[in-house]
Amino acid sequence: MLTHVGTAKIETERLILRNFEYTDDENMLKYWISDPEIQSPYSEPVYSTKQEVKELLDKYLSSYEKDGYYRWAVILKETDECIGQIAYFLVDNNNNFAEIEYCIGSLFQRKGLATEATKAVIKYGFDKMNLHKVQICHKSINIPSRKVIEKCGLVYEGTLRDFFYHDGEYIDRLYYSILKDEFMSK
Repeated sequence: MLTHVGTAKIETERLILRNFEYTDDENMLKYWISDPEIQSPYSEPVYSTKQEVKELLDKYLSSYEKDGYYRWAVILKETDECIGQIAYFLVDNNNNFAEIEYCIGSLFQRKGLATEATKAVIKYGFDKMNLHKVQICHKSINIPSRKVIEKCGLVYEGTLRDFFYHDGEYIDRLYYSILKDEFMSK
């Protein structure tokens, strides 16, 4: 049975995953939320002003009041900077599963940081939320995301063909998942 515990701080070797704060706005703009190369593969809007980011942070921060809301700022311990975000953006209470989304600024990619954050959030979901299954999907054009998913041990489940219409072409959506007992046995 799924247990809602809300977004709690998670610490890994190089990262702190915590609630967003208004003071994250400059790092968000500097590292990821204003970058179309980061936002576009996730079908997320590009933010260009502090006011736009503040409005997004208003939404994030007010949502933390709900126990069923799970969104973390990804903070690099070394610099105390917000370099991305990770969330359970879809939580299915009836079937005890949740889906993760994440993004990391391009300066911090290919260093294992997205994998480190994702593994920690998967563990949180199984240990704290009592999830049965965690899933992640990605657009077929987002190869770096596929590599993160595979490094986290998720199993390919299937493809929704031509799911997205992006820049004049149709793009597939690929699904992966991991079950609690599979994760715990690793």
